[in-house]
Amino acid sequence: MLMPKRTKYRKVRKGKIRGPATRGNTIAHGSYALQSLNNERITSRQIEAARQAMTRYVKRGGQIWIRIFPHTPVTKKPQDVKMGSGKGSPEYFAAKVHMGTVLFEMDGVSEEVAREAMRLAGHKLPVKTKFLVKEGR
Repeated sequence: MLMPKRTKYRKVRKGKIRGPATRGNTIAHGSYALQSLNNERITSRQIEAARQAMTRYVKRGGQIWIRIFPHTPVTKKPQDVKMGSGKGSPEYFAAKVHMGTVLFEMDGVSEEVAREAMRLAGHKLPVKTKFLVKEGR
């Protein structure tokens, strides 16, 4: 699973994910892309599940780029612990995704195959997604 090698701080505050993406919102590498249509945190497990779904469908053909990375540690308190007594320990890492962010890109396969692979990947993610085709194709 994806996770940072090291972080500056062990725990971070939740923060808010507001507004559309101002960067990472265009196709950079491939010919086809999967774009997020709402703001959400996507865990490293969800990213990996989507990647596996795409890779399996294209039978390891073509090339896939993951355009998001889970930098943010998410904490959780143990079960049956009373209120107070500080913040929980980090459980997993998540990527903060804005509306319009390109999540995955693909190249080297036909549009029909890419569309179906991206559809399968979109079902693994907590955001609504849209299939994009690079202009000039």
